[in-house]
Amino acid sequence: MDTTLTILGYVRSPLKDRKDCPKQYSEGAPQAVIEMDPAFAPAMESLKVGQDILLFSWLHQSSRAHLRVHPRGDTALPQRGVFNTRSPDRPNPIGLHHCRILALDGTRITVDHLETLDGTPVVDIKPIAGETRGAENWGAAIPTALAHELRDACAAGWQRGLFSGFNGNASARLGDTMIITRSGAAKGFLSPGTLTTMDIATGRTTGPGPASSEAAVHLEIYRRVPEARAVLHTHPPNLLALDVRTANPSPDLPLYEAAVYTQKLAVLPPMQPGTPELGQAVGQAAASHQAVFMRHHGLVVHAATALEALALAEELDTLAAIRLRA
Repeated sequence: MDTTLTILGYVRSPLKDRKDCPKQYSEGAPQAVIEMDPAFAPAMESLKVGQDILLFSWLHQSSRAHLRVHPRGDTALPQRGVFNTRSPDRPNPIGLHHCRILALDGTRITVDHLETLDGTPVVDIKPIAGETRGAENWGAAIPTALAHELRDACAAGWQRGLFSGFNGNASARLGDTMIITRSGAAKGFLSPGTLTTMDIATGRTTGPGPASSEAAVHLEIYRRVPEARAVLHTHPPNLLALDVRTANPSPDLPLYEAAVYTQKLAVLPPMQPGTPELGQAVGQAAASHQAVFMRHHGLVVHAATALEALALAEELDTLAAIRLRA
């Protein structure tokens, strides 16, 4: 029986002293870089930016003699067996860390937060398994955390009237893949089975079921705007009402906030929904504007996250409401 532990790489972190390490990643853990041994580069194939992973580390400065500890090192708390704690001091000091990949550069993996010391050995990386008991399985290659971001943004948009019924669509970029709402999905109630995936370069659907009819719009934005990580296509009622009532649907107002947000907005003439021509026009406009209003149709916003896109859509629709009232 081979019990040899292979070191795959090392953590590069601003945390240099054990006393500076947060107890949990949610307590201010910084970004870190995992420098993998080039010999394990083939094992990294298909990892994607935006993917959630489980990182297993060897907590090399820990004590292996402890079987009972005070939780969080607080001697005022009664001791527990280490198997019922996250203490780094344990017979086999294996650390378990939930991270999101922010960047991939050769054998360097940048993650969003990691509560381990600089120089900590890495012993394994695993994807978050959708089949884990109690976890939702949104589909192959769709991380649960990213699905939840889209679900929450769409639900909030529905509550604010930016989505209604089956209209609108939402997507997120995961490396060279686009995760997008399926055709006929009610945006206020997304659940496993309402998302699918597409290859951004080819536009080929790689997940279950047909994608939204406006997939071309999302694809063109991701192709032309590398920093775009999420896209929301909403039907904001006030912007659309302003479009019907006036020849200039831009919510220009003598308000300080108006100038900040309207400069992010491009306005396109009416074009047939669901066409490649509309997708190309929106993609071109999105290269220089974060929001694109398609007259007689709706609003498309791209941002780093779906919630950021939703916030800008809200701001623009609120300004339109003020202009209608004024």
